[in-house]
Amino acid sequence: MILRDKLRNLLVRLYTRRVEGHLDHAQVPKHIGVIMDGNRRWAKAAGSTTAQGHRAGADKVEEFLGWCSETDVEVVTLWLLSTDNFDRPQEELVPLLDIIEDVVRTLADDGRWRVHHVGTMDLLPQRIQTALKEAESATADNTGILVNVAIGYGGRQEIADAVRSMLFEAQEQGTSLAELAEAVDIDMIGRHLYTGAQPDPDLVIRTSGEQRLSGFMLWQSAHSEYYFCDVFWPAFRKVDFLRALRDYAARHRRFGG
Repeated sequence: MILRDKLRNLLVRLYTRRVEGHLDHAQVPKHIGVIMDGNRRWAKAAGSTTAQGHRAGADKVEEFLGWCSETDVEVVTLWLLSTDNFDRPQEELVPLLDIIEDVVRTLADDGRWRVHHVGTMDLLPQRIQTALKEAESATADNTGILVNVAIGYGGRQEIADAVRSMLFEAQEQGTSLAELAEAVDIDMIGRHLYTGAQPDPDLVIRTSGEQRLSGFMLWQSAHSEYYFCDVFWPAFRKVDFLRALRDYAARHRRFGG
């Protein structure tokens, strides 16, 4: 058994190097969105607790960002907590929030990434709001990947918040509703999204075998490519990541055309 595992790991490493060696960096997506799914199912399969599954998923984040850095990705959006997740039992939600706070602070302490929150801040406990604000401030001058941490995020909520922001801005500027209605276009709405002036995701990866977006970046992903992977997020490997990039590079993007 041990010999077979060693042989399997060796073959995976050799295959990873082969895929990486043939990767065209000119075809790498500049913005990758990730739906990090499968922590609980990974924990169940491993005989671990739900909290241990979430912790294993959190430990994968920096490793994943390291792979992105090696392949010239510029923006990564990580969906850490949806608005629907607040309906989970408190015995699961409280440890999950603790783990997410640790992720935010770890990313800020790393020194490479620029951290940006996307989501509804008001839904979050004060300690996580503080961690996010401190992380954004501390990493603002970093030159590495821009890491959007989607915490308390829902795609429909984002669009509703964008419309609300537009209305407040019009009120502050003395713009009438009729004038606003005449001025509203796709670009205006885009500027009021959580991601603001950022480029839309070129590629959205979802782990765990589920083939749906579940409300992730509904507006921004209109022309994104999707890659669905059967592997649970804590078990996601570099070779899985490289396969996603290879698959993306082989596609002919039509942007709705």
